[in-house]
Amino acid sequence: MIHQYKNNGYDIIMDVNSGAVHVVEDVVYDAVACLSERLEDLEKPEPIPEELREEVVNRLSGTYELSDIEDALSDIQELIDREEYQDYVIDFKKRKTVVKALCLHIAHDCNLACRYCFAEEGEYHGRRAVMSFEVGKKALDFLIAGSGSRRNLEVDFFGGEPLMNWEVVKQLVEYGRSREEIHNKRFRFTLTTNGVLLNDEIMEFCNREMSNVVLSLDGRKEVNDRMRPFRKGAGSYDLIVPKFQKFAESRNQTNYYVRGTFTRNNLDFSEDVLHFADLGFKQMSIEPVVASPEEPYAIREEDLPRILDEYDKLAVEYVKRRKEGRGFNFFHFMIDLDQGPCVAKRLSGCGSGIEYLAVTPWGDLYPCHQFVGQEGFLLGNVDDGITNTDLRDEFKLCNVYAKDKCRNCFARFYCSGGCAANSYHFHGSITDAYDIGCEMQKKRIECSIMIKAALAE
Repeated sequence: MIHQYKNNGYDIIMDVNSGAVHVVEDVVYDAVACLSERLEDLEKPEPIPEELREEVVNRLSGTYELSDIEDALSDIQELIDREEYQDYVIDFKKRKTVVKALCLHIAHDCNLACRYCFAEEGEYHGRRAVMSFEVGKKALDFLIAGSGSRRNLEVDFFGGEPLMNWEVVKQLVEYGRSREEIHNKRFRFTLTTNGVLLNDEIMEFCNREMSNVVLSLDGRKEVNDRMRPFRKGAGSYDLIVPKFQKFAESRNQTNYYVRGTFTRNNLDFSEDVLHFADLGFKQMSIEPVVASPEEPYAIREEDLPRILDEYDKLAVEYVKRRKEGRGFNFFHFMIDLDQGPCVAKRLSGCGSGIEYLAVTPWGDLYPCHQFVGQEGFLLGNVDDGITNTDLRDEFKLCNVYAKDKCRNCFARFYCSGGCAANSYHFHGSITDAYDIGCEMQKKRIECSIMIKAALAE
């Protein structure tokens, strides 16, 4: 499968199945455009049929020299790679389940009242609660027991706001470290925080123990304070930004990222990304809000042209700043064209419900944090383990070949079919796809590849 597009003056051709990416001259680009539909009909790798070669020559001879067209056809022959992974997915359900990561809901409570919060101010369709050390300990033991021979394990302290249960966070880190040598494991702890309770002691502990820290901030002061206020309505920007700046510097501008959400209120979100950079942050992400269409801040289909233009605008500035020595990393523009994830990951994505699970304060297990509180997605608990094996097997089969919308999409091996939770919340099935999200993802991938080309010059 071939995907071709133009971005910021570059002609780019992607060989989707092999993962190869080519920046080409106009003659090659136009020749591929002539051939692409017909090449898809070929059942196996073979030379371009002579009648197709003649067709291309006839269509392009008024624009290019014959020798250039023939050279282009030779280059295109090298692009033909029809390898498919579809037969590989039949073994997914047979694979032994190995748990690699847990999202510990250390606190179902929050000191902010973010207007778009899917967790309902940390309550997750239930009650306010904090995780006890005993429940967290059982969760870590469950992870160790279910991880097989895998040595490296990940645990994210999540909420609500995890700093509202900070003492238990520290206790669980200490417990996890005490089990590493015994079981030949290594924990990679991470933390997601809104920063309200952040102080020097917490920063010092995180710099010693946390492999990564996510700092929640939405961008410019007016944007952040509109959507991320305290419960009494005051904004949070002025309190948390100086703390985040200090924290990022204390981590040498690595192993963290500032993570924002953009909504219909700030479709000019590239300005918020650049605001992060101007504040001195080097690692950042800003995600589109996912909300019911009736919410006034929800992104709608008619917003897509502006959003896609905004990604193009951001990509151009991203390249400019990199070349000027003022660069930063934007999560959605960081793409690995050399190695990337293994085939299984490219097909099945994040591993939610299988390799990655969320744990509630009382020990229930869900496929991920976005399913927490929805009883139909309850997998089990830390005492009994996974008891809903039928649901787990459904998630095993959640892959790009199980999703009709993904089968012929050029982005499928980069996004791995997108988010199962978004698919379910918008279409009632984990094997569908959130269409608005798909369009944004495709644009981000195109921008990322253009950036690679521009920075390689």
